[in-house]
Amino acid sequence: METKKKKLKMPHTYVILVIMLLLVTALSWFIPSGEYDRIEDPETERIIVVDGSYHSVEKEYVTPFQAVGAIAEGMVESSDIIFFILFAYGMVYMLIKSGAFFGGIAQVLRIFKGKEKIMLPVLMVLFAVAGSTVGISEEFYGIIPVFVGIGIAMGYDGLVGGSIICLSMAVGFSANTTNPFSIGIAQSLAGLPMMSGMLYRIIIFIVFTGLSIFYVMNYAEKVRKNPELSLVKDVDFGHLKGMSREEMNKLPFTNRHKILLGIFVMSIVIMVLGTILGGWYLRELSALFIIMMVIIGLVAGFSLNEICENFLESVGEIIFGALVVGFARSIMVVMTEANIIDSIVFYMSEILIKLPKYLAAIGMLIFQNLLNFFITSNSGQAAVSIPLMTPIGDMIGLTRQTTVLAYTFGAGFSDIFWPTGCAVMCGLMGVPMNKWYRFITPLFLMMFVLEIIFLMLAVSFGYGPF
Repeated sequence: METKKKKLKMPHTYVILVIMLLLVTALSWFIPSGEYDRIEDPETERIIVVDGSYHSVEKEYVTPFQAVGAIAEGMVESSDIIFFILFAYGMVYMLIKSGAFFGGIAQVLRIFKGKEKIMLPVLMVLFAVAGSTVGISEEFYGIIPVFVGIGIAMGYDGLVGGSIICLSMAVGFSANTTNPFSIGIAQSLAGLPMMSGMLYRIIIFIVFTGLSIFYVMNYAEKVRKNPELSLVKDVDFGHLKGMSREEMNKLPFTNRHKILLGIFVMSIVIMVLGTILGGWYLRELSALFIIMMVIIGLVAGFSLNEICENFLESVGEIIFGALVVGFARSIMVVMTEANIIDSIVFYMSEILIKLPKYLAAIGMLIFQNLLNFFITSNSGQAAVSIPLMTPIGDMIGLTRQTTVLAYTFGAGFSDIFWPTGCAVMCGLMGVPMNKWYRFITPLFLMMFVLEIIFLMLAVSFGYGPF
């Protein structure tokens, strides 16, 4: 009797996150609870840790029942991000229902017929530059579903479309040149001139951006030639999956569609200006998307009842990804309740100080990568790690620029890998986390090797002010 071989199947996204949650809960019983003292840095006006102030506190134990409760707490703490995702997709969904979304894509594809390959690198460079220079990242999350639809319409898949914006912005934000939220804060805390060491960082940016473009284009071409090679061929992207290229070529692009897309573009302009000039974040951006969703619906000719019904339909399509954010946040909740984050930082820093400088530089990179699992905010990670790593680097002979470089690498690139970092991206793309890992892991490993090479070079020539 013939037996069928079972294929090794990656766990569901929620299963992966729950396993990590239980693992962290178990570790919380063995890692001592401890804290650093914190003060406000007068230059950056941020709360930073005081070097040498680590002390033990009464042990906090997180029970399995509390760990399950942390899922609910994670949902509450991530509610601003979760609802931001719902409202951002709601606006895009209204464009889809109006016909303007695919009508506009069809028009773009007609213009670039036979030149779709040009669009990929051009768009990725634009988004990478935005992340590298002014630190735009989360602000563009609202248009990720748009690019998922564009990727599918171009004959590729949702991963290609999502990577155009997600991967390029993450790379730009990590291999940053003048990003005030990352390099700006870190150099200030390390006592370095703001935006110094620019030339080396520009070279790093070019190399990493080039690698990511090559990787995405290589995968895209494989999928275009053989759709069966798509890692997300069995993923339902809902209304974003659109239609065949032949059907799309027949779509009209009316004056009303032009007006609706003009409103959409105007909302993006307002979003960027509000973020840069007005300091907008999730609350303001959510409000913008709600307003624009209603305006788009009214201009499209929908009644208020139809707008509400369309919004509820959009929630049904995106809720899987939105809730991933809350699940990922629950891991942080457990570590915070157990008071073990500062303890992990302390023990890792104690190991680094005993290493020779080349190994210490690699150790700093690993430290920053691991720390990014626990502290997902780049500026927050700088406030915790730079005051600790700077004196360690001084003692073992590393320049402060090298210490800051290890921070920018570790605090940035691992965002595309750790579930606490990539959960939002996966949610907005509608890509299960297991599929994302199959796609991104080879690239992440290549990037990690490059990070080590650039760090070793920095140690060799004493990376300083240029």
